[in-house]
Amino acid sequence: MRRARRVALGAGGAVVLLAALDAYVVVTVLVGIAEDVDIPLNHLERATPIVTGFLLGYVAAMPLLGQLSDRYGRRPLIHACLAAFALGSVLTALAAGEVMVVAGRTVQGVAGGALLPITMALIGDLWHERERSVALGAVGAAQELGSALGPLYGGLLAQVPAVVVAGVELGGWHAIFWINVPLAALAAVAVQLTVPGRTRHSRADNTTSPDTAGAPPAAGPPDATAARPVGAPGHTDLSQATSPIGRADAGQTDAAQTHADRPGAAQADADRPGAAQADADRPGADRAGADRAGAGPGVGGGRRVDGVGGVLLALALGLLVVGLYNPDPAKAVLPPWGLPVIAAGAVAAGLFVWWEIRSPVRLLDLSGTRKGPLLATLAVSFLAGSALLVTMVFVQLTGQTLLGKDELAAALVLARFLAALTVAALLGGLLARRLGDRAVAVAGMVVATAGYWLMSRWPLDLANAGLAVDLALVVAGLGLGLVIAPVSAAVLRVSPAAQHGVASAAVVVARMMGMLIGIAAVSAWGFYRFQSLTADLDTPLPFGVDAETYQRRLADYLAKVQAALHTEYTEMFLVTAVICLVGAAVALLMPRRAQQVESR
Repeated sequence: MRRARRVALGAGGAVVLLAALDAYVVVTVLVGIAEDVDIPLNHLERATPIVTGFLLGYVAAMPLLGQLSDRYGRRPLIHACLAAFALGSVLTALAAGEVMVVAGRTVQGVAGGALLPITMALIGDLWHERERSVALGAVGAAQELGSALGPLYGGLLAQVPAVVVAGVELGGWHAIFWINVPLAALAAVAVQLTVPGRTRHSRADNTTSPDTAGAPPAAGPPDATAARPVGAPGHTDLSQATSPIGRADAGQTDAAQTHADRPGAAQADADRPGAAQADADRPGADRAGADRAGAGPGVGGGRRVDGVGGVLLALALGLLVVGLYNPDPAKAVLPPWGLPVIAAGAVAAGLFVWWEIRSPVRLLDLSGTRKGPLLATLAVSFLAGSALLVTMVFVQLTGQTLLGKDELAAALVLARFLAALTVAALLGGLLARRLGDRAVAVAGMVVATAGYWLMSRWPLDLANAGLAVDLALVVAGLGLGLVIAPVSAAVLRVSPAAQHGVASAAVVVARMMGMLIGIAAVSAWGFYRFQSLTADLDTPLPFGVDAETYQRRLADYLAKVQAALHTEYTEMFLVTAVICLVGAAVALLMPRRAQQVESR
């Protein structure tokens, strides 16, 4: 029933929104968390893993757990992810030290990273190919909405008054994570009531018939041919990341599509008395269909999962992040183990690429795409992601440290950037239709470069800068926003139609990887600069001097710390401007509007 599908979509969109909100909520309360777990403000580098831990889990889990949902079913995996998300939230809320809060955030990231591709794959199960675009767009909108509202959401919840019950802190930043427990429980109930436990797939296009979606499943195992939704330009579609494109089913595609395209075919099959039951009761019918399609036997069956690829990807990203994390940046940008660990991460990344080329089952199968333009487009997404998260983290910190604002007020400063980003994302899609994806992407990165250069010129007396702060944030947001739609559209135009979903997934993965590596690298350099600028400062002590002398020395010390923070932040924004300038140069290698791969 169509209503049942829409209700299932609403439940799926809700869990995606919940995970997306928590992806960025921590940037608002990072200072508060650092203080509560005994991280001093002059050693905020120790708080970096709170951000990178979530992103690492998110990126590493996204494709692999999506594949597991192909094997074990969407609803069980969503339930498992919601339970893990709640567990990670509890660990974070209870954290008394930095290790526990990082562990909690990492568990949240693993769970949250899986919810998006599983929900996208669920859409493939319930909608015919021609009807999926709107549903995919709705889930993509939930993801982007959560990303934009996350900092404000965190700032609002952080205003909950401090409340201690049985020795447990429930208010302040803790409230952000405690509220996830009832929200995850409500989402689990909604999923249980609305998402089919097992779906009946139509052999016509590997999807559940819209007229039978939500109905009780027929007896026997479901059809083996898992859905592989193909996204429309401008919509994020991660379902291909959960089901690598098979090669053995090529011989069946044309005939199946012909049947699907025949007017009334799906309805005729659904209305034929006893058709579903007859198919289910026919011994070996579903197994035979699976074998002909070259697929596993569906939910609970033998669909293969690229565990090796998932482990290698997680290992490569983890080693790179650990190599860039320096808990004592006073002596050097990288820790003593930095270069060897980064080199090991590069080796693991090389092994991942080698494995994905040779393996018959892949996390992201991009065969048939035009590699040069595709890689250039993904590189632009990577660089834009780096700039995006640096902005979200360090504009928030600027607001709290240099402007002296609380969490919510600092989030409202960041909201200027996020509002411009949202408007420009819509504008970029309209401009790309007239001017071409490459031209708009290049222009967007150039505008972003100008915005970050303006941010690097912020004066020390930032509280009285007013318009200069707003203008720089708006320009940077407009620039990065213009890039979003052209990158998504360009990657589809260099990919065959059968690969549109996995290509869209690659754009999202590239952006998240850019966030992860970018924040780790840029913050490592920035924290080193801060420590070098404050290395000769001695903290004044109220001993052996009169009160007036102590207050004068303290004011002088705080002024020098503020100056060091100002230098750190503005130089980091200058580095971000260089990243965007490199992005503009790389965007010149994106495909022209006329370049398009034919459907295969």
